[in-house]
Amino acid sequence: MLVKPEEQLKIIMKGAQTIVDQEELLAKLEKSYKSQKPLTIKLGLDPSAPDIHLGHAVVLRKIKQMQDLGHHVVIIIGDFTGRIGDPTGKAKGRVALSDDQVQANAKTYCEQIFKVLDAEKTIVRFNSEWLSKLTFEEVIKLAATTSVARILERDDFQKRYNNQVPIGIHEFFYPLMQAYDSVEIKADIELGGTDQTFNVLMGRTLQKHWELEKQVAIFMPLLEGLDGVEKMSKSLGNYIGVNESAERMFKKVMEVPDHLIIKYFELATDEHPEEIEKIKALMKQGTNPRDVKLKLAEIITNLYCGEEETKRAIAYFKAAFSNKGIPEDIPELLIELGAETVQDIIPQLVEKGLVNSKSEFLRLMKQNGVQLNKEKITADDLDRVLMNGEVLQIGKKRFIRLVK
Repeated sequence: MLVKPEEQLKIIMKGAQTIVDQEELLAKLEKSYKSQKPLTIKLGLDPSAPDIHLGHAVVLRKIKQMQDLGHHVVIIIGDFTGRIGDPTGKAKGRVALSDDQVQANAKTYCEQIFKVLDAEKTIVRFNSEWLSKLTFEEVIKLAATTSVARILERDDFQKRYNNQVPIGIHEFFYPLMQAYDSVEIKADIELGGTDQTFNVLMGRTLQKHWELEKQVAIFMPLLEGLDGVEKMSKSLGNYIGVNESAERMFKKVMEVPDHLIIKYFELATDEHPEEIEKIKALMKQGTNPRDVKLKLAEIITNLYCGEEETKRAIAYFKAAFSNKGIPEDIPELLIELGAETVQDIIPQLVEKGLVNSKSEFLRLMKQNGVQLNKEKITADDLDRVLMNGEVLQIGKKRFIRLVK
């Protein structure tokens, strides 16, 4: 049973940056409510980056909210368009993916998106189903729906054209093919990040050409990472992965800068807009941001790891980072990328003079003289992956804070 359009609109608009257009959206919701016929919600995924983090999940979370409202969700894996690769934001064309790469990435992607979406209520389709069957005549007709001038309105194409960087004719077909997906499934709403604006709006253009009702376009903002400045990115190391352990995820959410707390509530959780307004009010009244972040960390961790794992993560965080008996002003040790376990950092500890040798470290560990967050570690902990902010204690007076 679909809920009233006004309530749906309130939930759909939460956190959205742009809706094209809002009047059309309300009209669709009202028509859907009267007929009790769910809308078709489309999300196209390019299977070129299979590791999903909370930044990628912003759009998925919005899709999940509409799924919970009773609408049909269709995920389109761009296995055919993936052979071209979306040139969005690129200074040059992407290298086309092989069929094996596309299939492997798509499989991994699906495993991760169902950490957010309800698998039983989600239809997954591959756009090779229809795009690979188009005749050359049909492709020509598709190309005739728009002009070169219109395609060159895309910033990335425009920049490459002005800088005399080659643009392959086949690259012009990417937005057309993605838009044709909307024609094929008769999408009512399509979601995307702000970097997908041109492609999603092209879907409206093609639907109008095919005399279909135009889809509403909803664009979600980009989510800044843990540095509070750059958009969340694995390459920048400022990300929270959806596949991370509960302890690691909880700790990372606690590192979110205070000025982004509300944005994370809006984009990385399914909390109702009214609940978020209450949180805003509490923060304005002077509630400690750390207390609010504890709630945020609990909600996000529970979404991806479940209730039991989240309870363990909370207990671990409180035990590990309560700073009982740990001096505040202690030196830091930068954990190098690729050297992130206890065993990996022993050479750095020797170099810093915290221990004389690896054998001394192992001897102290056997004598219960090495602690991580005030908990003794053993040989079983040597392969444990270290987290940002943890404190290693060697003997009674040697402390060092581990940072990434």
